[in-house]
Amino acid sequence: MALKEIQHGSNEYRKMVQLRFDILRKPLGLSFTEEELAKEKEDILVAAFEDDDILGCCMLTRVDGETVRLRQMAVQNNIQGKGVGASLMNFAENIARDRGFRKLVMHARKAAMGFYEKQGYQAEGPEFLEVTIPHYRMYKMLK
Repeated sequence: MALKEIQHGSNEYRKMVQLRFDILRKPLGLSFTEEELAKEKEDILVAAFEDDDILGCCMLTRVDGETVRLRQMAVQNNIQGKGVGASLMNFAENIARDRGFRKLVMHARKAAMGFYEKQGYQAEGPEFLEVTIPHYRMYKMLK
């Protein structure tokens, strides 16, 4: 498995958008707008590949000089629980740390909270709805 930063608009990026659609949006009856995808040009785009097949992905969006937000974490359904997500998280955290960020935050789906807690994230604040489902704000200080 190869973990890498990918470029917006590339063939790898198109695979990333398709994976995110299949895993995160389609089950909720949602899609992406052109405006949403255009905003991702400023994000750090991270993906795991096996040859040309995308296994998982996530992105980091700058909040301020010290904080970055993890967004759109997705792993192929048939390989969830096999370490791809944990590897992606570790890789993304290292990129964030290398770029001077000290805190990583996210809006985690309630169903995924256990995964993020295992990675050292803590919930803060009340449950809220986002994209029609329950989420929690979570964070981790990067050392």
